[in-house]
Amino acid sequence: MTVEDLPSSATEPGGSAVVRVLSYNIRSMRDDTAALARVIRACAPDLVLVQEAPRFFRWRKAAARLARASGLVYVTGGATAAGPMILSSLRAHVERVEDPLMPHRPPLHQRGFATAVLRIGGARLAAVSTHLSLSPAERYEQAGYVLDRVAAMGEPYVVLGGDFNEPPDRPGFSRIADVLQDGYATAPWGAEITNHRAPFQRIDAVFSTPGIEVLGCGVPLGLPGVNEADLYAATDHMPVLAALRVPATAMEAEAEGDAETEAGADARAGAEAEAEAEAAG
Repeated sequence: MTVEDLPSSATEPGGSAVVRVLSYNIRSMRDDTAALARVIRACAPDLVLVQEAPRFFRWRKAAARLARASGLVYVTGGATAAGPMILSSLRAHVERVEDPLMPHRPPLHQRGFATAVLRIGGARLAAVSTHLSLSPAERYEQAGYVLDRVAAMGEPYVVLGGDFNEPPDRPGFSRIADVLQDGYATAPWGAEITNHRAPFQRIDAVFSTPGIEVLGCGVPLGLPGVNEADLYAATDHMPVLAALRVPATAMEAEAEGDAETEAGADARAGAEAEAEAEAAG
């Protein structure tokens, strides 16, 4: 099963959108950044929900460099979100962004969210990227913050990507999966294991609200122009790629319908004008 088997990005009749979402822990770009960019580009994502983005000296330049090398644009996050970041293709139109932080429990790391609301085709999609704690007790608490943040987006269709630092059978991951669709569990595709070191587990995931149809989700295999060595050189996590069908929002579908009606009216008017000109001649 290769990346070509996963549905490609598309806008469907009626305005619903097939959106490719990539969740990826990039380890602060401390590894082979050329391999990292090759992996991201080969996944052909509409959205990339990044964890461990650059946060320190000249982090904005590093984020912009990765976006450019991957054929994407920077949307939000990085140092402002304590690590999570969002990149997108030019297909996405950004409506708003926010990078809220979770409550801090020193000496543990500050955690946060990179969030955005975007329009893709006739659909409106909220995106959240996050990275949970190494502490099991804090992770469970943060899972509650994650669900609160998804609800606070105020949108019916939300996608969440993250490094959850625990597998699906643990309490924090399960707390999220009880409310949101776990992409791999819903429509398994590709490989499962996402971390490079033992114990080899699925600790990275893409979740979505129930109104979104998961067409496939997992670690991509057979990426064009990418070999297995690239996946291990790019960072210490595997990418998780999902294809999602996001329904058209009423407003966007109505606007698309109006545009089609106007285009049809213009075409009819042009045909009538040509017919009149031919009759006059």
